[in-house]
Amino acid sequence: MDSKDIKKNSYFEMTIEDLSSKGEGVGKINEFTIFVKGALPEDKIEVKIVKVKKNYGYGKLIRIIKASPMRVTPVCPYTKRCGGCQIQHMDYQAQLEYKRKKVIDSLERIGKLTNIKVHPTIGMENPFHYRNKAQFPVGYKDGNVLIGLYSPGSHEVIDISSCHLQPQISIKILSIIKNFIKDNKIPVYNEEEHKGLIRHILIRTAFFTKEIMVCIIINGKKLPQKEKLIKELNKISDIKSIVLNHNTKKTNVVLGEEITTLWGQDYISDYIGEVKFEISPLSFFQVNPIQTQVLYEKALEYADLTGEETVWDAYCGIGTISLFLAKKAKKVYGVEVVEAAIEDAKRNAKINNIDNVEFFVGKAEEIIPKAYKEKGIKADVIVVDPPRKGCDETLLETMAEMNPEKIVYVSCDPGTLARDLKILSEKGYKIEEVQPVDMFGHTMHVETVVLMCASS
Repeated sequence: MDSKDIKKNSYFEMTIEDLSSKGEGVGKINEFTIFVKGALPEDKIEVKIVKVKKNYGYGKLIRIIKASPMRVTPVCPYTKRCGGCQIQHMDYQAQLEYKRKKVIDSLERIGKLTNIKVHPTIGMENPFHYRNKAQFPVGYKDGNVLIGLYSPGSHEVIDISSCHLQPQISIKILSIIKNFIKDNKIPVYNEEEHKGLIRHILIRTAFFTKEIMVCIIINGKKLPQKEKLIKELNKISDIKSIVLNHNTKKTNVVLGEEITTLWGQDYISDYIGEVKFEISPLSFFQVNPIQTQVLYEKALEYADLTGEETVWDAYCGIGTISLFLAKKAKKVYGVEVVEAAIEDAKRNAKINNIDNVEFFVGKAEEIIPKAYKEKGIKADVIVVDPPRKGCDETLLETMAEMNPEKIVYVSCDPGTLARDLKILSEKGYKIEEVQPVDMFGHTMHVETVVLMCASS
């Protein structure tokens, strides 16, 4: 038998060897690669082939013949249907080891970087109920209001009555809103027809102050019977903000730009370490505050500031890392392309009485070279925390030209991290050490902090 015999609806036994970037098990049948959702490395399984491409195929897990030693029973009843967790059926320690392996594999395969010191992944004490932000789509089917999460690869709403990644209070809030929609016959948004009102529910929960924000995203200007909803939500004592977000565009983007405060504050407050932040519905704020502090403290440790340094923080967002750094640096410059984020950053600096930080709106690859060449602003340390696509190559070239003593790279994508580290390595920077941090337990995501030093 060869790969030509692997056809749709055929059945095979196979052993899983690895995980894909999406969390699917990966193995081979006669050297033909098959992806199987729900399978783990070292699982021996029976699969049904459901799709065959030129060089690979997809199988459905029919039966586990011999379970992987890293397999556990998921605590969540929605694991197989929901897209929130990809590897909750994997032992947590095995998840941490796999994420370290993912970083090493990317460094070696993409960056051609070998013999790099990659520490064990720093995990969570409790890898459940760690998210401080949740966006729940609202749907309608067979006369029932649905609020939950999307099924993987679709916009089918899976109605949930629990979620092991969210604070438990979030589910109580969803129940109140669902009853409000049903009792008052509020129309639910239909994305195909671009009709109806309620689109999504956004809940932000401050882990340290315990303050809660409830944001209802609507396809319109007003929420009928809003007083009834405010009254019901106010039965939860920690709710400090109830707002509407107006998104009237036919789009998959969740949030619109306009906000109306229905009750209370238009923001909630929380802390990362000793730094206080005001968080609005549109603010970017790390969703796992416990591990964010771990991540930023590691970045600060790598920066090894004495109080005399000038630091650039590229892709600074609302200033979270900048304000951490400013406590130990002489001067910090932050740059971010989103104007609203910079407004938040300036406000957060003021709240914390931090006056040795300056923020710029614009692309890091444009602002930093200009500041260097026209104003002579030279950094002793550069910290970068780019989006998933990584750093612009122009920025990497400028960073190397400025020749800071240290570059601290914070990454949410091992692939683009490896690509950028390769470029910086070729420009004279040596990778000293790499620290993976688990910010998103039971998912395939891994954050990484890297210390690079100028070669002497």
